[in-house]
Amino acid sequence: MTTTEDAAAPVDARRRLSTTDLALVAAFAALISACAYVGAIPVGGAGVPITLQTFAVMLSGCLLGPVRGFLAVALYLGLGAIGLPVFAEHSAGTGVFAGPSGGYLLSFPLAALLAGLLVKHLAGDRGKTRALVVFGCSLAASVLVVHPLGVAGMKLHFDVTWSQALTYDTPFWIGDLLKTTVVALVAAEVHRAFPQLLRGRR
Repeated sequence: MTTTEDAAAPVDARRRLSTTDLALVAAFAALISACAYVGAIPVGGAGVPITLQTFAVMLSGCLLGPVRGFLAVALYLGLGAIGLPVFAEHSAGTGVFAGPSGGYLLSFPLAALLAGLLVKHLAGDRGKTRALVVFGCSLAASVLVVHPLGVAGMKLHFDVTWSQALTYDTPFWIGDLLKTTVVALVAAEVHRAFPQLLRGRR
């Protein structure tokens, strides 16, 4: 083995997910699955149910950071895609991604990634994660990723105008603001107790 390879080996090792990382990813994937069942009340003309999924997705990103948050949500979607009934209303399979809620589902890993990046770099590295900062980061991910992709998914599925698709999305905003508030409060307290969650590489 060359000197270059020797130097690269520790770097590669540090980049691997630890057992704790894997356990956190699996635990938060399970949390998202559980939250998909809570509520599940269809609203608006689209019939897309209100659940606590977005709460768990944003909590994953804000608590675990971008990489582990992304992986937790991706694992959740993978479990649903292979047939486990982990989506809202006990649905499963790849067909769900082509349904009215498909855009929202596909947005979740990206939203967790963005929320994790924002929290990590705006607050985590400074060790001063505050609820207001987390709220802004989580809300930004929701506004920039979740709602646009959700609206796009409903527009394509129902073949309606952008305006009509936006009206389908409107009922979710109040719930998202409430869930974002809870995410901010929980994440801020957890990071005060366990600051290493965001100070590490992920």
